[in-house]
Amino acid sequence: MADGVSAPIISSTRSVKPKAASSLILVDTTQSVPRVLMGRRNASLRFMPDKFVFPGGRVEREDRDITAADTLNESVATRLGKRNRRDAPEPRTLALAAIRETFEETGLLIGEKATPSKTPVPQSWRAFVELGFLPRIGDLRFLARAVTPQHLPRRFDTRFFIANAASIAYRVEGVAHADAELVELRWLPIAEASELDVGNITSSILREAAQRITAGLTADPPAAFFTYRNRRFSRDEL
Repeated sequence: MADGVSAPIISSTRSVKPKAASSLILVDTTQSVPRVLMGRRNASLRFMPDKFVFPGGRVEREDRDITAADTLNESVATRLGKRNRRDAPEPRTLALAAIRETFEETGLLIGEKATPSKTPVPQSWRAFVELGFLPRIGDLRFLARAVTPQHLPRRFDTRFFIANAASIAYRVEGVAHADAELVELRWLPIAEASELDVGNITSSILREAAQRITAGLTADPPAAFFTYRNRRFSRDEL
């Protein structure tokens, strides 16, 4: 600088604001040992390549505009509204995003048969609605929330829902394939799912799911809240 004073060094490691995301753990209770649905991510993806995950992804603006067949459980909505940023999506929007993402990635539709509406359908929901369904959110329960560590370049504030696979109203075959985001789907007991190549949070969510399955899928205990502190994930409750 002209006055001989060195310019201050500005850190390039500013924390990235986490993006709202939703995920759904589906549980098949038709066998003696309950099974959960896991999907393996495409190895070509930059984020968590080749890892096993639950269906899910970013909340889209259009998720707030789709009509649902029912309403979110009141207790679920209350817990989803706790400790949020001002710009956080509404509870129903978070639940709807989980249903949309599950449909897009697996072809499994959580919905209810409905007469076509004259109201314009958001683009991201057209494939769902054109099958003759509206999303059904009343069966979803809030299992956990996790916020990606501040030092990572891609961050998410993810709400994990859980529901009985009996809520599946329709299946589109062949959605998971070699060129898709999820290359394969597996229904596995939690003990086997935990042995897959999963991320730290996925492992923690599997433990939470095991406890919820034992308590009952319609039980209403507090939801776990995972945040990253002192180089490790800390568990709180909502």
